[in-house]
Amino acid sequence: MQDLWRLSATDLAALIKSKKVSAKDAATAALARLDAANPKLNAVVDHRPAEVLAEAAAVDAKIARGEDPGVLAGVPVTVKVNIDQAGFATTNGLKIQKDAIARDNSPVVDNFRKCGAVILGRTNCPAFSYRWFTTNLVHGDTRNPRDPGITPGGSSGGAGSAVAAGIGHIAHGTDIAGSIRYPAYANGVHGLRPTVGRIAAYNAALPERPIAAQISAVSGPLARTIADLRIALAAMSGFDPRDPWWVPAPLEGPKREKRAAICLDPDGLDSVPEVKAAVADAGKRLERAGWTVEEVTNVPPLREAADWQTKLWLGDGYEAQLAAAEREGDPGALACLNGNKAKVFPFDAASFSKALVRRATLAREWLLFLEKYAVLVMPVSGELPFPDHLDRKDDASFARVWKAQLPQIAIPFMGLPGLTVTTGLVGRVPVGVQVVSGRYREDLCLAAGEAIEAGGVPSLPVDPAS
Repeated sequence: MQDLWRLSATDLAALIKSKKVSAKDAATAALARLDAANPKLNAVVDHRPAEVLAEAAAVDAKIARGEDPGVLAGVPVTVKVNIDQAGFATTNGLKIQKDAIARDNSPVVDNFRKCGAVILGRTNCPAFSYRWFTTNLVHGDTRNPRDPGITPGGSSGGAGSAVAAGIGHIAHGTDIAGSIRYPAYANGVHGLRPTVGRIAAYNAALPERPIAAQISAVSGPLARTIADLRIALAAMSGFDPRDPWWVPAPLEGPKREKRAAICLDPDGLDSVPEVKAAVADAGKRLERAGWTVEEVTNVPPLREAADWQTKLWLGDGYEAQLAAAEREGDPGALACLNGNKAKVFPFDAASFSKALVRRATLAREWLLFLEKYAVLVMPVSGELPFPDHLDRKDDASFARVWKAQLPQIAIPFMGLPGLTVTTGLVGRVPVGVQVVSGRYREDLCLAAGEAIEAGGVPSLPVDPAS
């Protein structure tokens, strides 16, 4: 079965558990696919084949002993270079961190392995994980396998590119302003930003995270099927005492009426026609699946939430972030910080306090809205995936990018889960929608996502385009 890399994680795990194929077979196929596709993409920037095969052999040995290998039995997965994996550098796309070798695994890596996953490799991100484009001075450019002229997204661009090309069956990403949801959108796969506290996070190799990251950044999965996101979430959400924000919330919440709101232009987004059409089509798919769907003309504040999220993320410690970017010399990171300076600096104690006060108010408004509707379906971005490196073209292009990404930036401020569901292609450029629900109700996002997915064409792995 030489095309094991094409299978969903769910199907592959079932085959391995039933001993129809071995974890070593799956790992060998994944390594061969990496060797074939990655040179054109630069999605995976660090991997050690001997260690991959050794991990797979350990899964096979567990199965041979009659033990439960876990929900991801032998499934090859990738992890982003901004989390600790023992023996590897936690670079976060930085030359200045190329020697930050982790001595221990992050909770994400440990939880993956506890559930039987095999870590295939480490995926690229932009410097400091700042941008919706993936390039840096230590690992280079990552390309979109569907169209090298468009961004692979960011900051988990390597993750999105890899899983879209069949390099691994599930990819780990992180998200503070769209960094899981946008790479999924740009590469034509699905991506889940879980609720803050759902998936434990900690990097012992790096300093403690500032408050914005603690209360709004998350780890989560990207995959080619919603079912694979489901099993990835189950694996990744295990307890780890190193993360004080982790919450033991059930993966399935109380039953809700299947009622969805759709909004084509939330908070004056001014979506392009192709994006509006995708949201409207997702609503029709939900209706055909038995959901009650109501189109709303507006939603609780997104623009204000996005502004506060940007201030809290980039404004807190702005001068230190800028100094680090200047030491790194990365043009994209400097463009991000300099382009937002007027918006986020100075960020004093009074501003910090006001941000947290407004966070409570806006979160309440959103939670009340999401009591009326189980989910909201809206754009991931106001535009189709951008031409690569558009944010560095000129000031107008920088502003255009940040304006279009409003729905991604805002949601983390309230700590809500968000799911990108790819819905099709415009030519060869992907398009999709974002599904949002209440805190710890990823199950509702996934239920709606499955209905939307079922109404369209499956996302299958692609060979890198030229």
